[in-house]
Amino acid sequence: MSPAVVGAPGSPRRYFHSLWLLSARDLRVRYSTSALGYLWSVLDPLVMSGIYWFVFTQVFQRDVGETPYIVFLITALLPWVWFNSAVTDFTRAFNKDARLVRSTSIPRSIWVGRIVLSKGIEFLFSIPVLALFAIFGGATVNWGLLLFPVAVLLQVALLVGLGLIVAPLCVLWGDLERTTRLVLRALFYASPIIYGVADLPGVFKELGAFNPLAGILTLYRVGFFPDQWDTLAVVVGAVSSILVLVLGVFVFRRLERPVLKEL
Repeated sequence: MSPAVVGAPGSPRRYFHSLWLLSARDLRVRYSTSALGYLWSVLDPLVMSGIYWFVFTQVFQRDVGETPYIVFLITALLPWVWFNSAVTDFTRAFNKDARLVRSTSIPRSIWVGRIVLSKGIEFLFSIPVLALFAIFGGATVNWGLLLFPVAVLLQVALLVGLGLIVAPLCVLWGDLERTTRLVLRALFYASPIIYGVADLPGVFKELGAFNPLAGILTLYRVGFFPDQWDTLAVVVGAVSSILVLVLGVFVFRRLERPVLKEL
């Protein structure tokens, strides 16, 4: 079910045109006063990757992940930055442009879609950095790289679904903004980013597979590290992403009117 059907009536062409214009505006505003511009979209995951690479390879004897470990980290940290920054922005998606949200005739779900798209474009711009590290790090490429676009599509579905849930709820209950940030901090360590699903001990391996991000990150990584494939995690990730999207559309339809009254 497409998020374009949510909210006020309008043609899909108008919806996607407006979505593109708002997303492009967000990117221009974000980088217009920045000297580094594009580099900011990759600087955060690169710094995080460097820190974890140093800790696990130079300070401690690493027993998680695969070699080259820096590539192992970046393949998960780049999509995580997309996920984390998008969910964080969902918490203020409507409050930030309250007047425009109230007066617009386009579907209000566009305020969720524009965040997913603008953050997704930043993610796509960071892929050349991953390619460079893979080349100079000596990582091998296999057929699993064809699943990379599938991971992107599943992450889009998951993010749109979460956005359609989180954004209106944060308008109705302001404390959810801080709660969401705490959940994201815990989710970082509960997701296979600095480690792989296979590195989890015992029953935690099965439990970890039920984190939707586990399957999505597996699809990102399997093109470089085929041993990271985990069928349960991938199936759960795909099914969960679609279910969250459907649930998000349902929740948004129920909460849109109360949100407009609150704004």
